[in-house]
Order: sequence, then structure tokens, then C-alpha cells
Amino acid sequence: MISDPLDSAEAANIASNPARRAMIDSQLRTSGVNTPFVIRRMSQVAREDYVPATSKGVAYVDRAIRLENGAWLPAPLVQGKMLEEAQPSGDEKAIVVDAGSGYLAELFRPLVADLTVISPEEAVGKGTKGKGATLLVIDGAVEEIPAALAKRLADGARIVTGMVSNGVTRLAVGRKTDAGVSMMPVYDIGIPQLHSFDKPKGWSF
Repeated sequence: MISDPLDSAEAANIASNPARRAMIDSQLRTSGVNTPFVIRRMSQVAREDYVPATSKGVAYVDRAIRLENGAWLPAPLVQGKMLEEAQPSGDEKAIVVDAGSGYLAELFRPLVADLTVISPEEAVGKGTKGKGATLLVIDGAVEEIPAALAKRLADGARIVTGMVSNGVTRLAVGRKTDAGVSMMPVYDIGIPQLHSFDKPKGWSF
């Protein structure tokens, strides 16, 4: 786990960007996200570079931002919580399911040894990108983790994602085991739903 404190240059970087500083001080820290590596990455990565041009001025506000492909970039606190729950070790193989922004993937990139970025459509398909991953992070809320995606994970792999049930979204963590995927909700928070992961609808009368 990467947990060394911020150095003076990194602290200055935060201070030099008022919007990013406000995000860290008013959204992350006030919600209990204080882990140094999380603060570091979210101070280093320019969130405004991962949103449409018309949304650059509101890139750091506490809300989801609609992307040009119709998907959503979750609010900053969602990514902060995901990073903190993931606790990347620096030597693992990770899959990030990205809805189109690239922001969460960039946050993770230097924190893992090998990073595979796939779209929601690729994640629910029969591909094998990222096979053997020890960490899966999904940038959105899903109804289920498809068996095809779980097959790409190594036994014992950690999972961090949003989960949705009855219209309520929560951050959840889990593991891939011999019996399948086991998930546990840990934090109630608004997370845009990725409908590619919706459960098949059965017949109703």
C-alpha cells in the first residue's frame, strides 16, 4: 500500500489550483478521505482534462458530469473512495472499467504494475483483456458482476465498484473466490449506473 506523506512540492501543487484545493478540502477531507496517496493522485491529475470542453469550469464540483458519449463521470468523492478502498499495492495487475472519461484509469495508472482499461461493453462481453487481474475497479454502479468478467480475475482478486439495488447506489467491495464473487456495501453514495451491467429482465405478468 502506498501511504507516504505529501512533500512540499505536492502540497504547493494543491495550493496553486483553487478548484482542486476546494475539491480536496471540502469534498474529500470532510468525508473522511485523507489517505496521502489518494490526496496525491487527485491533486496531480487535472480532472478538467477528462470532461467535455463545456464542463471544464465545473470539473471539480461535487456532482457527476455528463460525457460526450452520453455516459457520466462520477463526482470526485466517488473516485476518492474507490482509490481508498482499493489500496493498490504497487505490484499488482488491475482492470479498470471506464465509462469513457479516462479519469479513474489515470488515477490508478502509477499505482499498479499493470493496468488494463476496458469499456463497460467489453467488460460484459466474452473477451479476455486483463486476464489474471488481482484488482478490478468499475467506475460506476452495476446491478451485478457478470460471470464473464469474473473469469478474468485471479482467485482472491479484490473488487471495488458501485452497486445499485432498488434504485439506491452504494460503494461496495468484494473478492473473487472459488464460489464466485462476494460483494459487501460499505458506503451510501450517488454513483451513475452503468446499464451494460443490468441483470436480464425476466417475464412479468
